[in-house]
Amino acid sequence: MLATQTQAHHEPMLKLREVAAGTAPDIVKRIIDEDGGVIIKGLFSAQVDRFNAEMDPIVADWASGNSTCPEWMQEFTGKKTKRVTQLIRRSKTFREEMLDHEILLSYIDTMMLETSDAYWMNAAQIIEIQPTEKLQYLHRDLENYPVFRSLGPAGPEVMCNCLVALSEYTEEMGATRIIPGSQSWPDFNDRERIDNTPTIPVVMEKGDAFLYSGKVVHGGGANISDRPRRALALAFCPGWLVPEEAYPFAVPLEMARTLSKRGQQLTGFRSQHNEKLGGGTLWSLDYVELAKVLELD
Repeated sequence: MLATQTQAHHEPMLKLREVAAGTAPDIVKRIIDEDGGVIIKGLFSAQVDRFNAEMDPIVADWASGNSTCPEWMQEFTGKKTKRVTQLIRRSKTFREEMLDHEILLSYIDTMMLETSDAYWMNAAQIIEIQPTEKLQYLHRDLENYPVFRSLGPAGPEVMCNCLVALSEYTEEMGATRIIPGSQSWPDFNDRERIDNTPTIPVVMEKGDAFLYSGKVVHGGGANISDRPRRALALAFCPGWLVPEEAYPFAVPLEMARTLSKRGQQLTGFRSQHNEKLGGGTLWSLDYVELAKVLELD
């Protein structure tokens, strides 16, 4: 660990570790295994302004909260938070430069390919926390698949996430909060420990990214500033799990044809094969590879 965590006195980490974009994947993975997450400096600095420019009009007209879901989900997603999805269809920059991002996916590979031949982009959304929004309920992203909670730290990585700062990302504006090391706690059902352990803010500059395990405890911060805090959330899951967003129903086939092969795989236009651990093919038709059915090759 770096000097930011004083191991001798078992004091909590004060600041997350940071690495430059392009740092070797094995180094990034080691930090995530030890801390739960790591900040990748400038990972999307080349795209963030153009992506924002494309999305600004849509975000401006987007309503905060989601009154169509159950009350507990409204609280979780934030009644004063905007969540804009279907980014592949809505942003050329996202579709052509951010979906199949070689450096980011080299890091995702280290977390997803241990148990799967390929993986989905579980969800992609802009999350803009408005002023006066309160703290989000602390959680682990793997709880999207609650059966894995009982496996604790020994379970497979079934979800990981990359949060990209699309604006200033300060504690006052509602920077994500994390409990470093909580990915290694023996009991993922221990709510009392979560509620009694301090969190630290993930402070970033625009274009930086916070890459973290689905096992680490985190949540959105309270925005006590007078400015919205905007992030891009890119989540991933193994190819043998159902993702949060149903991309084949949102991305027109003709648009899917323009994506790279890996982009098509991430969004469900190619089959998943379980050769790595021994298993069958998923997401096919009449036992035929989906890409062949769709005539993508």
